[in-house]
Amino acid sequence: MAWQGQLQIAYRRDGERTTALDLHHGPLRVLQRLYPEGPGICQHVLVHPPGGIVGGDTLAIALRLAAGSHALLTTPGATRFYRSDGAPAVQTLKATLEESARLEWLPLETIAYSGCIAQNHFSFELAPGAEMMGWDLLALGLPAAGAAFERGSVLQHLELPGVWLERGRIAAEDAALLASPLGLAGHRVMATLWFASGSPLAPARRDALLELAREQFGLCALSATAGATSPDPRVVVCRVLAPRVEPAFALWRAVRAAWRKAAWQLAAVPPRVWST
Repeated sequence: MAWQGQLQIAYRRDGERTTALDLHHGPLRVLQRLYPEGPGICQHVLVHPPGGIVGGDTLAIALRLAAGSHALLTTPGATRFYRSDGAPAVQTLKATLEESARLEWLPLETIAYSGCIAQNHFSFELAPGAEMMGWDLLALGLPAAGAAFERGSVLQHLELPGVWLERGRIAAEDAALLASPLGLAGHRVMATLWFASGSPLAPARRDALLELAREQFGLCALSATAGATSPDPRVVVCRVLAPRVEPAFALWRAVRAAWRKAAWQLAAVPPRVWST
């Protein structure tokens, strides 16, 4: 039986507080609103009780952030794409941010098990003045357990409409891509982190975000496989290749902390679920 999960969350600013109304259908929901940083920032943990996505499943998430609201979303564990008998397993996210809204999209890693046919689609629409940070960590197979990604494919689609579009398919049989120095060079974890704005970033601010990311690269063991760039004045993008999830996750947490302080004058308060 295929699961069809849908979740809609609407955030709005009510005085000093960011409130949220959610509507779900099927096995996809959020836990209670959390405010470890005070009433202005609403933290949510996305929960998918079945624990994984298989062929034929579709999970659809829609977020709308009203002006002045600030939401942080994460997950309690990895998103797992399991083996498919032929139908794709699909996860979609569409987020719409109104003026001066802020979003932090910080899920834990996605694991593509051997034999999966996975599709991940992310789209973020930012009005002028809105800003966000987001990341995506993809593990092909289970590198720590020695379970290789030998069959199947993963389609990744990441879009800021009119600003930045990335779409790529990783197939297990594509040895040239997986092994080549011009591809993944034998690594099985690839991760992307970005800071995006609905308005062009001031050059000094954009340069500062790039420099802060590169400083963190220099402090970690992954510096040889990490890089930062700005393909458009409205977005800064970082990438890293790693042998396992943990060092990539640690690096993104460090960059996020530096960006949060510099861009938003906020401390790096991690979601409590990351420590459980």
